[in-house]
Amino acid sequence: MRNLAALAPEAINACVACDRAAVADGAIPRTYEELIALGVACTTQCPYCIELRTNSARTLGASEPELAETVLVAAALPAGGAITHGTHALK
Repeated sequence: MRNLAALAPEAINACVACDRAAVADGAIPRTYEELIALGVACTTQCPYCIELRTNSARTLGASEPELAETVLVAAALPAGGAITHGTHALK
């Protein structure tokens, strides 16, 4: 990250600002925003994002059952897509 910041400071600062704006206080409670971000991180399989979003969600009060359910929802969506797209193989 230090290398990215040194080599492309404007771009990395824009990415950080976008991330902060996306999870700022708004219509969706912050805990839910972090749970959504965790689900996306699980889907994209980024271990760094998973750790960051899990820690943030816990800090905001997310429970272990909420974290577990988030992970399972994230797993179910691509599975559903695979099944739906897989039906094309049966034509």
